[in-house]
Amino acid sequence: MALRIERDGERGVALVVLDRPEKLNAIDLETAGELASAWRELRYDESVRAVVLTGTGTRAFCTGIDRGVRVPQPPSPYAIDDPLLRVGPKANDLWKPVVAAVEGMACGGAFYLLGEAEFIVASRAATFFDPHTTYGMVSAYEAVAMAQRMPFGEVARMALMGTAERIGAERAYAVGLVSEVTEPGGAVAAALRAAAVIAGYPTEAVQGTVRAVWSAREAARTQAMAQAPALIALGNLAPEKQAELFEGRRGGGGGGGGDRNGEPRMR
Repeated sequence: MALRIERDGERGVALVVLDRPEKLNAIDLETAGELASAWRELRYDESVRAVVLTGTGTRAFCTGIDRGVRVPQPPSPYAIDDPLLRVGPKANDLWKPVVAAVEGMACGGAFYLLGEAEFIVASRAATFFDPHTTYGMVSAYEAVAMAQRMPFGEVARMALMGTAERIGAERAYAVGLVSEVTEPGGAVAAALRAAAVIAGYPTEAVQGTVRAVWSAREAARTQAMAQAPALIALGNLAPEKQAELFEGRRGGGGGGGGDRNGEPRMR
C-alpha cells in the first residue's frame, strides 16, 4: 500500500498520508488509484468530518508523478490520459474540508492535490516549484490549479522558471498560497488542530461553505482545464527527449537556483 489512512473518531478527523518516502512520495499508478478510492471511501464515512493530507517524512510532501510511470496514450492530440486527474478530493466528489500539510518539497503533480485542498499549512522548510518547462513539458493542469490560489504573476513566474527557482514557505505565505507557516516538523500537528476545529462544527454548514467557496472559482477553472489536453499535446517534447533532459540535469548539468525567501540554494 502506498497510502495510509488514520482515523480519529473522537475528533472526526482523518489523516491521509502519501507513504512512498523512498520515492519522495511521488505518485505511481497504484498510488493514484488508492487516492481516488480513499476520497470515495471518505465520502461515506460519517465519522470523518474533516481531512488532513500529507506525505511521509520531511523531505517531500509529494514530487508529482513517478518518473518510472508509463501511461499508454491514444493516438490523438484531443485525447490524453492523465492518471493524476482523479487523485484529488474534489475530482472524486468529496466536499468534506481537506487541509494539506506540507513538509519539504511540493512540486509538479503535487499541485493536483494542493489545488483541491481548502487551505495549506507548511513548515518553514517547505518549498514549492514546477519543473515542467525545464524538462520540455507544458505546465497546464498544474498552472491552472495554482492560478486559483496565487496571483497571476507568481504562478507565471513559478511555472516558467522551472527548476531554477523554488518558492520558500515564507514567500508562499506572503502571496497567499500557504495560510500558516510552522517550525520544521510541525505542519501536520498544526493542520490536525485546524481540522479538529472545523470537524467540531455542524457538518451541513461546513460542507455547504466548502461548496460555496468552490462555486466562486469553478467556472473559470473548468474552462481553463478544458484547454489543457490540446496545449500539452502541442507543446510537450517527445518522452525520450524529456528523459534526456531529466538525466542530463540529474547528472550534474542543472546548476544552482534561488529560493524565493531570498537565500541561494543549490540543487
